[in-house]
Amino acid sequence: MSDPTRDIRIGDTERNQALQVLGEHMSAGRIDIDEYGERSAKISTAKTRGELMALFYDLPDPRPQFAAPMAMYPEPARPARRWEANVVPVAGIAVVLVFFFLVKNPLIFLLVPAVAILWAQWNGRRR
Repeated sequence: MSDPTRDIRIGDTERNQALQVLGEHMSAGRIDIDEYGERSAKISTAKTRGELMALFYDLPDPRPQFAAPMAMYPEPARPARRWEANVVPVAGIAVVLVFFFLVKNPLIFLLVPAVAILWAQWNGRRR
């Protein structure tokens, strides 16, 4: 079974690390200067992890290390509950009913923006 991470594209960071590791192998006498030149040229043109690792198939450790691949799709957002969108409108209706049947002071309408502000603050902390 083939490794699915072999097709992941690499960047300059991975190429630079591979060149450094290849230099360690040359310093240890495992490859000569001509082979270092050939392999380093291939490293600079490698596009995938598989192409890069193929240049180290006959060499012992150290080998280039790769970070874990990032997810291709972002994590889904927390699904909104339907009732959350209705909190402020319900508060507005409740304030109107209280105004007409219980309290005749128009200052009670200040409860609607207060509920909206408090709900936004509380809802923002949960995310």
